[in-house]
Amino acid sequence: MFGTALVLAGTAYAAYRLFPEPLFDFAVSLQRRASGLTLKYTTVDQHRVPYLEGGQGEPLLLLHGFSAEKDHWTQIAKYLTPHFRVIAPDVPGFGESSRLNDASYDLDHQLQRIEGFIAALGLSRVHLGGNSLGAYLAAMYAAHSPNQVMSLWLLAPPGVAAAVPSELLRKIEKGDNLLIMDSEITGRRLSSMLFSKAPFVPEEFKKVWLKRGIANHVFNAKIFHDLFDTPITLDDRCSGVATPTFIVWGDDDRLLDVSGAPALAKLLPNAEVRIMRAMGHCPMLERPRATAEDYLNFQRMAV
Repeated sequence: MFGTALVLAGTAYAAYRLFPEPLFDFAVSLQRRASGLTLKYTTVDQHRVPYLEGGQGEPLLLLHGFSAEKDHWTQIAKYLTPHFRVIAPDVPGFGESSRLNDASYDLDHQLQRIEGFIAALGLSRVHLGGNSLGAYLAAMYAAHSPNQVMSLWLLAPPGVAAAVPSELLRKIEKGDNLLIMDSEITGRRLSSMLFSKAPFVPEEFKKVWLKRGIANHVFNAKIFHDLFDTPITLDDRCSGVATPTFIVWGDDDRLLDVSGAPALAKLLPNAEVRIMRAMGHCPMLERPRATAEDYLNFQRMAV
């Protein structure tokens, strides 16, 4: 029996080292199942858009950050699906969605695609949340279509004019844009900045994430150019948006400075702020349960 266990363990380890991508995808599928999520597809503005969906209740649409993808919400979803119909798409141009070289991915085109996605799913009103770029798009969409958004959940969005420039933004200003992962070194530098206490990820799985990010770096550079060469701040469009809003920020966020939280709250008359201690840029990945509990408490109070 002991010998058989050793053989099985050795075989599993060899498969992990030799075939990490299929095992990575299998682990992701198991996590989706544990969270009650199913992979589905729709088409928006000639883009094939995969999305995860599961749970019951009012729809909660969650948008991921720059160069991220829909499964950044999978871990936290298991705490949300008992209360909401959770929907997490690959934002067009990212993840497994279509990448069209002749399309524009500037703010207004992306907002139109979010509108098209909501329409494709037959939804009239949604709770809307996002992390980083996804939070920026969510806030801008609430300004664009306020009657469609029941509440906002903004986890560390860029675009707050009064925020102190972060460590990442200072690097970008010097021409060192870590968001465009053109090498393993760049990817590991970005990864080291994402968390206050990084969740455990097996080394071979990290390599899969890096490989996929590097493969898309040219297109990610195009999207970054389309979105930010002529930047539009949240101050420009979102000041006075009355949607009930829960702003969440980590006090150890190196990508976007935590000073953005109170500055953003001044723009939004119905905003509540939660500063998470010893937390980096992606609370839904770093401490998914606590992040979900905070959001559910906000929703209970907002009703």
